[in-house]
Amino acid sequence: MDKSNEVRESFISGRVLLIDKPVLWTSFDVVNKVKSLLRYRLDIKKIRVGHAGTLDPLASGLLIVCTGKATKQIEQYQGLEKRYTGTIVLGKTTPSCDLETIPENQRSIDHITPELLQATVKEFTGVQEQIPPLYSAKKIEGERAYTHARQGMQIRLKPNRVTIHSFEVTGIQLPEVMFAVTCSKGTYIRALARDFGERLGTGAYLGALRRTHIGNHSVADAMEPHELEATWQRPDN
Repeated sequence: MDKSNEVRESFISGRVLLIDKPVLWTSFDVVNKVKSLLRYRLDIKKIRVGHAGTLDPLASGLLIVCTGKATKQIEQYQGLEKRYTGTIVLGKTTPSCDLETIPENQRSIDHITPELLQATVKEFTGVQEQIPPLYSAKKIEGERAYTHARQGMQIRLKPNRVTIHSFEVTGIQLPEVMFAVTCSKGTYIRALARDFGERLGTGAYLGALRRTHIGNHSVADAMEPHELEATWQRPDN
């Protein structure tokens, strides 16, 4: 078997790719990019490709993409704990709990101190009953919740039981609070930011988010989409 056929066969047999998703890309944009490159650079016309855990378009970081027979492992990767870093902005809220929608409802942050922040993050560790953001992919009567939210409809989502293994304040430049969090499958960091702000009495939204780890897999070992283009060449090149 020549080198090009070996490469093609490896993707069909199953490869696990670590991708550093850029901001403004959807997780499906990454999957479609991989499919396109496999088709046009490696001449694989038909292959299964899927990702193991959605990242919001405004978030960046580690996305695990599986090809071929490795797609059977997706559920296994989805169940691993995740680690994120990011920024929570205090003093305002947004309907989406991030910057997809416009900040509003300004409140005072004059009472915020480093000591209060450090004490409050401790209240969020352990098992939590977390209500997903209204702008989420949760289904309500067959429709995604964000579809209802964007139409201005009043909806109520059921809470999910999630586990926050650790939640740390890593920097303070008010109104911004930098953080790192390790959590279970199903945790919405936007909802964590929302609830953190409510507990502080200031309101808050997620200003930035980056996923750094999924289990033992690190974004430090991941490739950006443009690096895939440079790496994967057509068999006849």
